[in-house]
Amino acid sequence: MTLCSPAERAVFARRARHPGRRATGGGSVLLLRLSELGRALHGQLLLGLVGGLVAMAHAGTVVVAVADAAGEPLTDAVVFLDSAEARKQVKPLIGAEMAQEKRKFVPSVLVVPVGTEVRFPNHDSVRHHVYSFSPAKKFELKLYSGTPSNPVLFDKPGVVVLGCNIHDQMVGWMLVVETPFYGRTPDGSGKVQLDNVPPGVYTLRTWHARLPVGAPAQEQVLTVPSIGAVSASVRMAGLQP
Repeated sequence: MTLCSPAERAVFARRARHPGRRATGGGSVLLLRLSELGRALHGQLLLGLVGGLVAMAHAGTVVVAVADAAGEPLTDAVVFLDSAEARKQVKPLIGAEMAQEKRKFVPSVLVVPVGTEVRFPNHDSVRHHVYSFSPAKKFELKLYSGTPSNPVLFDKPGVVVLGCNIHDQMVGWMLVVETPFYGRTPDGSGKVQLDNVPPGVYTLRTWHARLPVGAPAQEQVLTVPSIGAVSASVRMAGLQP
């Protein structure tokens, strides 16, 4: 009769208490490495969260009021902050759409960061044929109903004028920008607020669809503080009726 050593008896005892578990050195090492990996990832997440909170703590708010030449609040004016640092932070917008409803483009003005893919759903009972001949993006979505399967990629900054080859009265505008800091003035107020803007010196650009074709956006220098808000007023002259 062969007797077990004390070490073997200890292994058998552990197996008896936990019959589904194998006591192997490799498993212990794997569990240790997984634990270390978990701690490392947790630390990285904490660092990212802290970094984000610090960045937000050192960010300002920009309020822009846009008016026409007569001083009346201007609806659908697009304002955006341009700088070398802002261009580095551009990310594509997810889920962007330029719809067709009641034989109109909705919204009438769409602003997207460069690199954004835009869908063009047709919610009308009639078919549309959407196109653009603008240098910033030339494309054509031939006669269709519903939503085309492939979105359109807008990979260059600039103004894109949209039309429908079937309904000549349909006109829409897109502005493709190289910055994450942009907004469009709503109806009535003529004011737009941009939050969490990193401090620095920017070029504030203001554009409106009523500017003459090919006219550049209006520009002015704007310094954003690390904390608090800064206001700017823009008076747009030379707008077409």
